[in-house]
Amino acid sequence: MDIESSTIRKVMWRLLPLLFASYFFAYINRVNIGFALSMQGDLGLSSTIFGLGAGLFFISYFVCEIPSNLMLVRVGARRWIARIMITWGALSMCMALVNGVSSFIALRLLLGAAEAGFFPGVILYITYWFPSYVRARIMAWFMIAIPLSLAIAGPISNLILQNMGGVLGLADWRWLFILEGLPTVLLAFVVLITLPDHPGKATWLEPEQKEWLTGALAAERKRIETAHSSMGLLQALADRRTIALAFIYFANTASSYGVSYFLPQIIKGMGSSATDANYLSSIPFIIGALGIFVFGVVSDRLRQYRLQLTAFALGMTALGMAGAGLVGPSYVAIVLIALATAGTYGGKVPFWPLPSMFLTGSAAAGGIAMINSIGNLGGFVGPYAIGWVKQTTGSYSWGLGLLAIIALAGLTVALLLQTPSHIDGEQGQDAR
Repeated sequence: MDIESSTIRKVMWRLLPLLFASYFFAYINRVNIGFALSMQGDLGLSSTIFGLGAGLFFISYFVCEIPSNLMLVRVGARRWIARIMITWGALSMCMALVNGVSSFIALRLLLGAAEAGFFPGVILYITYWFPSYVRARIMAWFMIAIPLSLAIAGPISNLILQNMGGVLGLADWRWLFILEGLPTVLLAFVVLITLPDHPGKATWLEPEQKEWLTGALAAERKRIETAHSSMGLLQALADRRTIALAFIYFANTASSYGVSYFLPQIIKGMGSSATDANYLSSIPFIIGALGIFVFGVVSDRLRQYRLQLTAFALGMTALGMAGAGLVGPSYVAIVLIALATAGTYGGKVPFWPLPSMFLTGSAAAGGIAMINSIGNLGGFVGPYAIGWVKQTTGSYSWGLGLLAIIALAGLTVALLLQTPSHIDGEQGQDAR
């Protein structure tokens, strides 16, 4: 095995399992209120308030995202990622203390602030370790945690809800938050002990592997700076490519979270029990996981078409959402939602290598954070829109149609952005 293959494989096996596990629990903590179906009744939360609280997470997330990513650059990935995980895990457990609308909204806001910086921090961290020509595959292995966590969260949540209700006088949904938040806190200490900040601190790399990796990444950064000219932080934030990518990601996340939070309730509306709804909700997310793998393989083989692949994925999302809204509550709708989730999750894979095609250094830290923070406002718009439309019309169909329109808007921006003068195809940058 040559030095290139052996180095990349070793780095993958050393870093990806830990990053995957961290994001897996992050997503469970972020969306587990969707499985706490008895919480709404116990606290008297309307569908609008529930959707508002679910989405407010992303408002504080938005505000804190860029400062958090810049702090990661300053203090190092190991300490900052561990800090994020400890605070969000603890606050997720504190959701068990919610006793009304005010505490529900306050803790969702605090949870968003605590988690801000984790995802863009890991995306930036990946650029410290992997050349761009393998990043889509690396993103795929990392982001597979999203649909898998959502697929597994239903059965795990059912076990907790069925067996812990009444223990120590606590309602089942309170135990849900406690037991699903605790692993994040424990895993944070593993991150603190084992995660190296950059290749120079990786004691498990052989000297020749370390030399090859640092040289390859330095040469790649130089090529990008030569092709696009080095940008400062403020230039990166104002660059039209950064703004366009932020909107594209907004469309992706609005569709993704709009379904994630309400899918068990949509299925329950078909006549299923709460338990069956949580199990059936796993199906679209399993299909979403397959979408990530497929897009990961295709994206690294067709690197110069990553933006077009992102647009294609948004088209799948729009088609699935619109179809599910038209057919109404049915098992056909679950199949169509599965198509949409394959698009939303698969589309993240070709999307996230795009910023590092024209951003480096602090510009990359701030630009990636800005794209993620603005994009994740879709996590507020999607759930709130679904909740408001459901309360207004009595049906989820129009809400799904609205998500389809948002996905189409993202697709349009992606198609308008795909000229070489906006984002280069990677032929020169990925030359090895």
